[in-house]
Amino acid sequence: MHRTPDRQAPSLTFTAALLASALALTPVLTTPAQAFFFGGGGGRIVYDPQNHAESILSAARALEQINNQIAQLQNEARMLVNQAQNLARLPQSSLARLQGAVGETQKLLSDAESLAFDVAAIETAFAEDYGTAASRGTFDASLAGARSRWETSVASFKDALRVQAGVVGNIEDARSQMDTLVRQSQDAVGALQAAQAGNQLLALQSAQLADLTAVIAAQNRAVALEAARAASAEAQGRENLARFLDYGAGYTPGTVRLFGN
Repeated sequence: MHRTPDRQAPSLTFTAALLASALALTPVLTTPAQAFFFGGGGGRIVYDPQNHAESILSAARALEQINNQIAQLQNEARMLVNQAQNLARLPQSSLARLQGAVGETQKLLSDAESLAFDVAAIETAFAEDYGTAASRGTFDASLAGARSRWETSVASFKDALRVQAGVVGNIEDARSQMDTLVRQSQDAVGALQAAQAGNQLLALQSAQLADLTAVIAAQNRAVALEAARAASAEAQGRENLARFLDYGAGYTPGTVRLFGN
């Protein structure tokens, strides 16, 4: 008896193969720690998915730590650079020029041709030549004293003009220093340079105040000496008038004798 071939056999075979494959893959999906063996004979390679995943995760964590350490080192290096900039000194120093300018003004004051800025010398001069002392002595001595006081007043005005000229000469140099210091203060790379520039600007201002004080002192000195000279001249004038009007003891009558007696 001839049998008809069963056409459903290949389909059943394919289905059975799929089921067998699913059963074979089920332990892999449900148990990641299971190892796989590749290759045949004695040269098999063992592959553990869970161990591989843990190794990748450990490597990622180690790389993250290394990146964090690199970032920390970069921040520390940047901090050191900023600290170095904050501690950088200002390359410009105006101290020598300022001291030189103040020294020149002081020299002009000390080289005064008239009465110097000295308390003891002023007291001696006024005790001997000014005030009521101008009216003492002979006429020739009074005349010499008046001339000496006039020369002192003229010299004091000359000294004041010299000090003023010296201070005016310092203005251009002060302007140049101010421009340099302001520019360096604006270009300062750190806090120390900015502070030093500010301190030098204050020193420049102090030098200008010293010049102004010198001018005021010299001018007031000249005015005071001229006022003292005028007061002494007035005292001397009163004494000269009193001497001129002094006729002695006056007229004393006596006995008149004629030539015939």
